[in-house]
Amino acid sequence: MAVDRSDPRPLHQQVAQSLRQQILGHDLPPGAPLPSEAELCATFGVGRSVVRQSVAGLAADGLVIRRQGRPTLVASPAEYRRLVQRATGLSDQFAVAGQELHTVVRTLGPGTPPPRAQAFLHTADALRLERLRLVGGDPLAYVRTWLPAAKVPGLRAADLTDASLHRLLTRNYGLRPVSGRRQVRAVAADDMLAEALRTEPGGPLLMLEGETTDQHGHALEWFTTWHRADRVVFDIDVSETTETVRLSALDAEGAEAPEAGPVTGGTGAPAPADLERARELAEELRRLLG
Repeated sequence: MAVDRSDPRPLHQQVAQSLRQQILGHDLPPGAPLPSEAELCATFGVGRSVVRQSVAGLAADGLVIRRQGRPTLVASPAEYRRLVQRATGLSDQFAVAGQELHTVVRTLGPGTPPPRAQAFLHTADALRLERLRLVGGDPLAYVRTWLPAAKVPGLRAADLTDASLHRLLTRNYGLRPVSGRRQVRAVAADDMLAEALRTEPGGPLLMLEGETTDQHGHALEWFTTWHRADRVVFDIDVSETTETVRLSALDAEGAEAPEAGPVTGGTGAPAPADLERARELAEELRRLLG
């Protein structure tokens, strides 16, 4: 397992990458001690300074815990939660939770969206935006977003570094994301995603794909987000709404208003926005239970 001295990467990066793969692959499970400095020097054929720099990098990424005078331990991965049925993006959800989310823009430029995205956006003239989302230097998610180019003139990568796309769309373009549909799938990481998310090729990812409309009901974005399954948990917020709606009655077009009025405050049929939300919930339930 000695380092490859013909590799252009620094020796400490090679050592750190090898240890990172062992940690993420659970060859070194949470709570296990790292081999001693002497053992790592012998394994990789490097000096102590290289080993110390490698371990320092792993500690900065939250993968190991260094303890004075005691063995370095593999850290238990922190778990981050996301409410998948909310229109708010990852930045806003993390901000509410008091967590700092960093964003690195990998790609921003013209592109041809896939057919489903084109159909939703009603145009092939689109911008392709790819971002890496990190917490404490640890990558959590990779996001690919398609935006109608005509709606976001002058959009720059610098505007989105460590920033929220949804907040920028609202502030700079007057386009507020308010609704949409989401789908969740379990997928395997390809080589590109594995490298970006620092996980193993073929490793499990949680993929959230969806479409978002603005306050006028117009198509705003089509996105796919791949999350590290060992770091991100999807939450589904199930609660009793303020109105009682017979979801089964909404399956047919032109369904009549529910017999029961709002549980609190006022009488009569729910507002059109409430009916639309009920339709969305019915569709989400069919997907989740189907």
